[in-house]
Amino acid sequence: MVAVTPEEDSRLRYAWRVCSVTSLGLILIGIAGSTLNVALPTVVRHFHASALESGWILLAFLLVNTASLVFFGRVADLLGRREVYLGGFALFTVASLLAGLSPDVWLLVAMRVLQAIGAAMILANGTVIITDAFPPERLSQGMGVYIGTLSVAQLAGPTLGGLIAETAGWQWIFWVNVPAGLLALSWGAAILRKMPRRPRQPVDALGNVLVFAALSALLLALSEAGSGGVGSPVVLTGAAVFALLLPLIVLAERRSTNPVLDLRLFGGRLLAYANLASFCNALARSALILVVALYFQAARGLDAFEAGLSVLPVPVGIGLASPIVGMLGRKVSPYALSIGGAVLSAAGLGTLMLTADPRTPYWVIGIGLFVAGCGSGTFLTGNTTQVMRALPQDSLGVVNGFRVMVMNIGIVLSVGLSLSVLTSSVGPDLRAQVYAGTLSELSPVAVGQLMEGFQHAYAVLFTVALAGALMAALARPRHRDAATAP
Repeated sequence: MVAVTPEEDSRLRYAWRVCSVTSLGLILIGIAGSTLNVALPTVVRHFHASALESGWILLAFLLVNTASLVFFGRVADLLGRREVYLGGFALFTVASLLAGLSPDVWLLVAMRVLQAIGAAMILANGTVIITDAFPPERLSQGMGVYIGTLSVAQLAGPTLGGLIAETAGWQWIFWVNVPAGLLALSWGAAILRKMPRRPRQPVDALGNVLVFAALSALLLALSEAGSGGVGSPVVLTGAAVFALLLPLIVLAERRSTNPVLDLRLFGGRLLAYANLASFCNALARSALILVVALYFQAARGLDAFEAGLSVLPVPVGIGLASPIVGMLGRKVSPYALSIGGAVLSAAGLGTLMLTADPRTPYWVIGIGLFVAGCGSGTFLTGNTTQVMRALPQDSLGVVNGFRVMVMNIGIVLSVGLSLSVLTSSVGPDLRAQVYAGTLSELSPVAVGQLMEGFQHAYAVLFTVALAGALMAALARPRHRDAATAP
């Protein structure tokens, strides 16, 4: 038995308190997202929202959150990680309160943008705060608990969202975040110590603007492709703008002294492939709860609460796998865990793809969801630990922001692509009814058309999950593999 010094014991106790703070942040954001994924039809029906408006209630949050992650990683490096992190809790809480007071759908979208900024301030810094607090040999345990709390949010979120939507009203989907946000803010202010600031350096404003514009153009093209077709002027314009901005981003980031996307930090084989694996896994898993919740409401006619209960195998799988994998992290390499998790994710999505039918027994769907959840929990813990161990200590903030941004780009594209593929199988006049969850009330023919969309959506996610497993396998550590480019 290895003796533990008083200093090590004190650091470990503080590390677990820090983990409780960051876990609260992840729960807060996870519940906010998963409740809305299930309750979206209720919000859509209240505002009589069109298909375009319905999509942007979700996509506005994902887009702004993704585009601002690296920015707030840099800001925290300069202004103080504790201060930016707690400021994120405050902004997210205020935006949640105002979202429930929104008189129309576009004001709601604007409040979702404010929520996204607060969430970016939290997400860009939570993993770094944990990495700084835990001793390297215990990091996988802390990361396992941290990632595992995501399952708590996703476990409570769908059921809570469905229950709120059926009983209390759509406003409480947002207002439930207010007491949770105040609790997280108070606990974080009491626990977190100030972290040393890095020397002040200019923020890459041009890079942030170009990245935001490129992502906006790509997302607009994806969201329109399902309704207008790939030949739509909006799709063609969005794709052209994205293609034009991409080389400009590379050029601007190479010339910037503090680039928002410092590609030099990802020159090493391990980090390059590990982040590509994270992107693929995020793209494959992120729209799953949303797509399955729409399946149970639009195709099988369940209400929001029943749909919330039906998607629970996903967070249950994450919740069981993450802490177990965290404990195994001291004996099994993060590399092996990443590959195993990616393969499990693909297996679960493959099951759903092969059984997409309104008459499929629930236990078959439940197995697919559970396996996909186990895969996500295993992959996230292994991949996050692998990447954070390989990062240079003096760039943790901005590089972790980049890491989360890469993952969030996958999330953004997952939702946009899945909704586009899903609704492309039905006519324009039926797409709003898919979002409202009322398509099953029309005719078996309409439901049959929609099931083709579900099969195609699952097939796309399954293919991407397989690509993620390949990328995870290519991220094999090497003794001489540098974390940065020469």
